[in-house]
Amino acid sequence: MMESGIMQNAGTIQQKIMVVIVVKVIVIDDDVDTVEVFCEYLEIKDVDVIGRGHSGKTAVELYESLRPDIVLLDVMMPDYDGFYGLANIKKINPEAKVIMVTADLTYDTEKKLKEFNASAVIYKPYEIDSVIETIHKVNNGIVSIPQ
Repeated sequence: MMESGIMQNAGTIQQKIMVVIVVKVIVIDDDVDTVEVFCEYLEIKDVDVIGRGHSGKTAVELYESLRPDIVLLDVMMPDYDGFYGLANIKKINPEAKVIMVTADLTYDTEKKLKEFNASAVIYKPYEIDSVIETIHKVNNGIVSIPQ
């Protein structure tokens, strides 16, 4: 009898140990509506949006103060663009995980993203499920831009 009681307790302990790992992100895009909608989708998919912004400069400030697991950063923005944000976040932490979001498919953009060591690129228009998949892969160190 004692043995079955121990086995039941072990099963209960195993069930309680299961933990969901929540990814903490900041979302940066110059389009206010895009940020709002994107954040709503992420939160529905259990991604914790801990910061939002609208310029590369804000991305750097939020990264420094919040230290998210991942930054989702638009490339093309007026004033301080995504390249500014990416380069300066990497100065703070060369291991920072930054996923760039862009509609720009040019060779020059791809070259700069590799040069600044972006973790991954999501091309617009995007499917939210593929965004979630990329976030989890980057968080686990699986995806990077081929060098």
